[in-house]
Amino acid sequence: MPKAGPLNLITDVAGLRVGNASDLHIKTGCTVLLADAPFTAGVHVMGGAPGTRETDLLAADKTVEQVDALVLSGGSAFGLDAASGVADALRAQGRGFAVGDQTVPIVPSAILFDLINGGNKNWEENPYKRLGHEALANAAVSFELGRTGAGTGATTATLMGGLGSASVILPSGHTIGALVAVNALGSATVGEGKHFWAAPFELNHEFGGLGLPTAFPEPHMPPTKLASHANTTVGIVATDATLTQAQCTRLATAAHDGYARALVPSHTPMDGDLIFAAATGAKPLENPLADTLYLGHAAATVMARAIARAVYAATPMEGDPLPVWQNTH
Repeated sequence: MPKAGPLNLITDVAGLRVGNASDLHIKTGCTVLLADAPFTAGVHVMGGAPGTRETDLLAADKTVEQVDALVLSGGSAFGLDAASGVADALRAQGRGFAVGDQTVPIVPSAILFDLINGGNKNWEENPYKRLGHEALANAAVSFELGRTGAGTGATTATLMGGLGSASVILPSGHTIGALVAVNALGSATVGEGKHFWAAPFELNHEFGGLGLPTAFPEPHMPPTKLASHANTTVGIVATDATLTQAQCTRLATAAHDGYARALVPSHTPMDGDLIFAAATGAKPLENPLADTLYLGHAAATVMARAIARAVYAATPMEGDPLPVWQNTH
């Protein structure tokens, strides 16, 4: 039977590291995923208000097939500068796409909106390039969840959001993990209670072990107010499988089912919901058709778990506009 990896983090995929940087005064931050070597990546956008950098090059017909890092950031459009800090630091390390005697790091990124979350946004200089540089320097196999990195100032319809991660090892031997900054227009919890929409997929009481809810809100009206908060949930699914860019794109597409399972509503016109997929290529597919099906299903399930873990792990900060899950009844 499938089981979570030893860390229950995306870094259970061998060779991956995650770095986080936060500015608690601004109440924002960024997160970077990188590997020991360039990796194949894809992306799929399902929200109506995305903010991205270098995502066009991830299409299957584009020349560059691998990337050096992926970045998730707060800050709305300002946060796209986090990838510049990551790219500068990678270039200094000699990493990137070789063009003549120049090295150009390939760092696709996506941002979420956290500009009205109670932090002080009156900066004189865009802080995100600095945060990107710090996040790369902090990259490690083990990392914290909750109010850190790109999830530092994240919110949902009813609770503060955060950064989440989870993993699973499939019977084929492939590992797949998810990393997500949950900043949704929708809610991760059911009605007025503490039960998570992702409860059917929970492993080992990883987000409280409350089990399934027994009551549900009216299903046709979303549990949110359009004027309350701005949004976007951005995430990454990663695997050690050998995948093409096209297969990574399909993996990212399938992983969006995890958003729909864990956040109600998801993929709204006001969310920029996006998922990157990354493949290190360490383990070939023995049965490409069946294995890609299983990987896609696992990507959706592990993403749903990561979303619930993000909200579950969130801790309070002064000036928060919403409570955290741990302080609800």
